[in-house]
Amino acid sequence: MADLNFYSGTMDCGKSTLALQMDHNHRARGRVGRVFTSHDRAGKATLSSRLGLSVEAIEVDDDFHFWQYTVDQLTQGGRIDYFVCDEVQFYTAVQIDQLAKITDELSIDVFAFGILTDFRTQLFPGSLRLVELADHVHTLQVEALCWCGERATHNARTEDGVMVTEGEVIVVGDVEDAGRPEPMVGYEVLCRRHHRRRMTAATAKAAAMSPDVLPFD
Repeated sequence: MADLNFYSGTMDCGKSTLALQMDHNHRARGRVGRVFTSHDRAGKATLSSRLGLSVEAIEVDDDFHFWQYTVDQLTQGGRIDYFVCDEVQFYTAVQIDQLAKITDELSIDVFAFGILTDFRTQLFPGSLRLVELADHVHTLQVEALCWCGERATHNARTEDGVMVTEGEVIVVGDVEDAGRPEPMVGYEVLCRRHHRRRMTAATAKAAAMSPDVLPFD
């Protein structure tokens, strides 16, 4: 029996590193698999880790059809024992349904890796569907840390170091005011307390240097 596995965690907790290791371990035992990703930091069709490791991958956009791809590969004589799917938070719910069907009807193991919630603390559709369907949901044990040293539980988007809670879920430097210089867009992991207070490392440093007071709401 094949399984649909979902490995989740915040940014910086080693999801892509584990995905690369999972692919390596299965290939080392003679299994044949496919690696998929979406919007990887290293560019299209690449699964990369922050440690500097990377492999070629199949890019998953909204139109990619997992079931059709798999059937085509198998009918052409290809062999598939497993899928490694990274950045699954960007997959559609329909694509997750297709992965579940592939697991059940074609006996192909699926190892899916992704973030649960976006910078607004809302579940990604792909992650939500995986929680609903996966045989096993694993929380990664490598803890990402907030700037304060506590365990990070939330992903935050920043513009010039200031946390923002509105905008497109997938973005590279979006701005509404065309006359304003384009902000430096980044992502940061925070504990719940500092995510609620919208205190990033940059704003905390600025507050510490301020002669005013503590940043209580």
